[in-house]
Amino acid sequence: MANTQKTESALLSKVWNIANVLSAAGVGFTDYITQLTYILFLKMDDEKETMGLPSYLPEGYKWKDLSVLSGTDLVDKYEEILKELSESDGLIGTIFTKATNKIYRPVMLKKVIDMVSEDNWYMMEGDLKGAIYEKILEKNGQDKKSGAGQYFTPRALISAIVDVVDPKITETVADPCCGTAGFLLAAYEHMRTQSRDVEKQRFLKNNALFGADNTDLVVTLASMNLYLHDIGVNKSPIIYQDSLIDTSDKLYQVVMTNPPFGTRPQGSVDVSANRPEFIKTSDNQVNFLQHIMSIVKTGGRVGVVLPDSVLTDGGTTAKVREKLLKDYNLHTILRLPTGIFYANGVKTNVLFFEKGEPTKDIWVYDYRTGIKHTMAAKPMTREHLQDFVDCYCSGHMEDRKETYDTDINPNGRWRRFSEKDVKACEDLNFKWLDFTEEDDRSVADILDEMQDEADGVSAAVAQLKELLGGIEI
Repeated sequence: MANTQKTESALLSKVWNIANVLSAAGVGFTDYITQLTYILFLKMDDEKETMGLPSYLPEGYKWKDLSVLSGTDLVDKYEEILKELSESDGLIGTIFTKATNKIYRPVMLKKVIDMVSEDNWYMMEGDLKGAIYEKILEKNGQDKKSGAGQYFTPRALISAIVDVVDPKITETVADPCCGTAGFLLAAYEHMRTQSRDVEKQRFLKNNALFGADNTDLVVTLASMNLYLHDIGVNKSPIIYQDSLIDTSDKLYQVVMTNPPFGTRPQGSVDVSANRPEFIKTSDNQVNFLQHIMSIVKTGGRVGVVLPDSVLTDGGTTAKVREKLLKDYNLHTILRLPTGIFYANGVKTNVLFFEKGEPTKDIWVYDYRTGIKHTMAAKPMTREHLQDFVDCYCSGHMEDRKETYDTDINPNGRWRRFSEKDVKACEDLNFKWLDFTEEDDRSVADILDEMQDEADGVSAAVAQLKELLGGIEI
């Protein structure tokens, strides 16, 4: 174990060192990771071939054609390889989705190639190389300048959601806005230990998982993330797709996801034109909720992260909420605190529901009131959510017991709201806790929160400037 940790630590150290060198030369971390992914795949394919296994790549577009070059010849050949492979089918086409070079200086590109060439990646244990790649993705999520945090859901939250939704090894699992495939990877790890049956394991690796994203670099990172965990080694379960205009009739038994919030980007295809059955809205989160409702099988289970507005807004959002309560059993809501996502200040919940029965009781776990987390000083861990997981009683919900009691424990975090309570509510923003606590944050906590807020303002200003372009105001 110590040797594995040392190897992981040593490899990560090399990755960070090159990242720092490239950053000084103007290559951002996200661009670096994407290029590292392409180069890593080329190297692993070469290692496979030296072992007598078939190569995925066409002749003339392999590691051996690239690694011997330097100078402008190296950059030219690299760009030629990316162009060729981006036009391929299957796994190659997915890994190299819209691949273009972002490291234009030959000496910098050579540094990355030399670093990758020093280790044998294909024979490296799947858990190790996968863990290394996950650490790289997490580091990228922390890079506020890149905006990559929107693609990264905290792994502690993903783990808790997967544990309570409890996907089975024979079931299909989808994430229609998969980011870097955190939910799919956690689902795979949860399912693979359930049976040693060869056919079930083959189904799990090749047919059980489905992910989609409409950002090309994210599709590359997600498909490589799964590939390095030995999932989808022939055909990636990830596709490049705008799920909100997807009209396929494919249904899944489990859907777990954290969709993008806010309004649909300008220039995007109009959702209602492709999905006339949707209640028309410009809110991404409400459209994604409708999409999720449309792709889960009858009896299927959903765990989805959504902002408070989905539970509280009127108008079209209220109509979608009404449909959800009528045709789906929204049995559980987990209220989340701020400070757990890289996008600061967003109040979110996890909605758990099943298709086919109307909502009656709703159980709510309030992990927001009186809870303080920051990404740097006090990040949320899996242990923080264990009480929720225990209260959920996955697989035996009939045994659920409230920790809330009007007289004995009015600040119990786990409370049942009856069908009558639900019908009496205009929205689903259930609140009952009243912690009148003193502010016990340390100076470091306060500074971290101030920095988060300042970074959020800076990012918003930068985005506004980009939108305005050269407009005089």
